[in-house]
Amino acid sequence: MSATAVLIALAIGLVAGVLSGIFGIGGGVVMVPAMVFFLGYSQKTATGTSLGALILPVAALSVIQYAKAGHLEVRTSLLLAAGIFIGSLAGAKVALGTGDQTLRRLFAVLLVATAVRLVVAS
Repeated sequence: MSATAVLIALAIGLVAGVLSGIFGIGGGVVMVPAMVFFLGYSQKTATGTSLGALILPVAALSVIQYAKAGHLEVRTSLLLAAGIFIGSLAGAKVALGTGDQTLRRLFAVLLVATAVRLVVAS
């Protein structure tokens, strides 16, 4: 894995962590599309790797299945997890200092932007 890919994976994890702390999202909405677009992973590998980052708290059994099928990048999963660990604290602090209506609007913008990007990239 190149130094650039390591930095991208850490950045994706950090952004996912911040957004997780603010909106309660991260894996499917943030990390999977980001790994497809920025790291060039297939949808299945991005999904498996995202789950790998969340393995202990969420999806141990599904990660095993993705790994058996060859769709898990363990190192990237660990880098994403490191970013999530730090970013979710920052995101939580931002969310707690932000009004509910502002958070709802920001989340709506994020979802629309994600949807447009997915449609355009298809």
